[in-house]
Amino acid sequence: MTATAPHFGPAPSTPAARRPLAAAALLAALVGMVFGLLLGGAGPASAHAALTGSDPQDGAVVATAPKEVTLTFSEQVALGDDSIRILDPNGKRADTAAAPRDLQSGSTVKYGVSLHSGLPDGTYTVAWQAVSADSHPVSGAFTFSVGAPSKTAVVLPAEEAGGGLVGTLYGIARYAAYAGFVLLAGGSAFVLACWQRGAGARPLQRLVVRGWMTLTVATLAMLLLRSPYTGSGKLADVFDLDGLKAVLDTKPGAALVSRLLLLGASALFIAVLFGTYPRREDEREKRDLTFGLAIGGTVIAAGIAGTWALAEHASTGIQPGIAMPVDVLHLLAVAAWLGGLTALLVALYRTPDLDAAAVRRFSGIALGSVIVLAATGIYQSWRQVGTWSALTGTGYGQLLLVKVGLVAVLIGIAWMSRRWTARLIAGGGGAEPDTEAESGDGTGGSEPEAESGTGDGEKPRAAASGKSEAPSGAPAPSGAPAEGPARAAQLARQQAAVATAEKKRIRDADPDRSGLRRSVLAEVGVAVVLLAVTTVLTSTEPARTEEEARASTAAAAPAAQGPVSLKLPFDTGGANGKGTVRMEITPARTGANELHLWVDGAGGEAMDVPEVKVAFTLESKDIGPLPVVPTRLTEGHWTADGVQIPMAGDWKVAVTVRTSDIDQTTIDKNMKIG
Repeated sequence: MTATAPHFGPAPSTPAARRPLAAAALLAALVGMVFGLLLGGAGPASAHAALTGSDPQDGAVVATAPKEVTLTFSEQVALGDDSIRILDPNGKRADTAAAPRDLQSGSTVKYGVSLHSGLPDGTYTVAWQAVSADSHPVSGAFTFSVGAPSKTAVVLPAEEAGGGLVGTLYGIARYAAYAGFVLLAGGSAFVLACWQRGAGARPLQRLVVRGWMTLTVATLAMLLLRSPYTGSGKLADVFDLDGLKAVLDTKPGAALVSRLLLLGASALFIAVLFGTYPRREDEREKRDLTFGLAIGGTVIAAGIAGTWALAEHASTGIQPGIAMPVDVLHLLAVAAWLGGLTALLVALYRTPDLDAAAVRRFSGIALGSVIVLAATGIYQSWRQVGTWSALTGTGYGQLLLVKVGLVAVLIGIAWMSRRWTARLIAGGGGAEPDTEAESGDGTGGSEPEAESGTGDGEKPRAAASGKSEAPSGAPAPSGAPAEGPARAAQLARQQAAVATAEKKRIRDADPDRSGLRRSVLAEVGVAVVLLAVTTVLTSTEPARTEEEARASTAAAAPAAQGPVSLKLPFDTGGANGKGTVRMEITPARTGANELHLWVDGAGGEAMDVPEVKVAFTLESKDIGPLPVVPTRLTEGHWTADGVQIPMAGDWKVAVTVRTSDIDQTTIDKNMKIG
């Protein structure tokens, strides 16, 4: 992400004006090159849990009911007592309803659920719901059959975990939390680092305070919505105290509580920044207070950013020890850039006394934020995407491309802002020298403006009508009460408001300044959309994990191709005992299959034999032999329908051929099925 802040100052020469564009082009080229190298050399990783395997597998048909069902995940998950349910064909619980057993071994994340004994044949449904290590709920379902597939009365919820009204409200709260943090941290940084006189400007005070309130309310809402969001999905469970207590014991719950505590500290920071700080007149004291506020504000902002890094994508997958600090830097850079840009927009519209030095300082901060965002964004993309196919073939990758497109739009608007700035400077615009009224209390005229109702640049009624108030030292008219200190102060504020309104009127008449304000407003508008896309991106399954889940599903899914054929020569030892059995199984996958056998004599002609039997054995899993007795269809042709293959593997197929009452033989050969 990048942006070029308006830059008041001496008009640049033509080479100097082109220099930032050349630098931006070089930076874009370097970013593209590094991005390509990282994606090209990416290795395996995961974040956002996915089901990578199960026993029995999805769609498998087993001869007898298993004692337990196991599920394997790509990463650590949090499971409740009722997170894995096994339902029989009638929709009743087939498991013992006990808490899932942790069967983890090394890096394998596996959980098991025990089943009741004596389960009848039919199709069973496994429904599961968990919370991945990056705090997002995940869910799914699959089926397996005992004996043979059957109809099932199980109806699963249409919505996935984290969906519905609760999911929508939680998503809104997430967006509000990001926006509040951007305004709180970025607005405060703009005041401290760029325009310290702005600490007395009420529009900037309101901006930062509203950011704090938004972040606080959004965090409380997320804390209350967390239990139904990851559990029942019912809005009424917001008031479930047991659910809230369970949330507080989780990593996301602890992160939200920590954020609330840090927001308490930030309230004190805001009180000092906009209360004590503007009233400091001694330069040394103000310098010391600036340093203290800068250190304290940075620590608080980094701590709040860390509550996201601690509980979301950065905390899981590869290199979490590096990813979490990088994520904190990324969030701080976003806040410094977008929050500072918003504060600049407010200053341009609501505080006409913004000086050139403040905008120049913000330009430097914006450039630093761009560099940090480029570096951290490349690293995050490598962790979560990994390959070019994942960039274009997954929802996460496509959202990332939309985000890149929005950044490109921002670059274009920023270039327009720079042109307006150059025209404004060439036309003699920019900040005017400080007037006596402006420097009297350090407010930049904003406080009188707010009190007199001239925030939109309109002149007070007295000024508009051509009348002016009497000076504070003039005698009161005959019959009027004598003026006191309060009246004198009121007249002084009104006079300052008139001066401020007149100054705003003159500046608003400048088309170059108006053009600059519109372009900065457009930047902020695109930034709002960009922040929304980023919020959705942080709750979307990373591209790496999605591709891993696809690969696991493809490996475990029954093969759709077929048939598979075998040729088995035999010799029963009697007269006319030599021949060949040709066997074909279709579609050669787990579940029901169709079997055809052709028995040919030594000369290749159809050979009629009294009996043929077949048995399947999967020695690697100690399954079988599973007998199959085909039916004679015509001379030399035998068939069997509904041959059940419980799981994929390298099966040993044994064929017994009897050519007379005493002459028979059994031949076998391995066949890959599924």
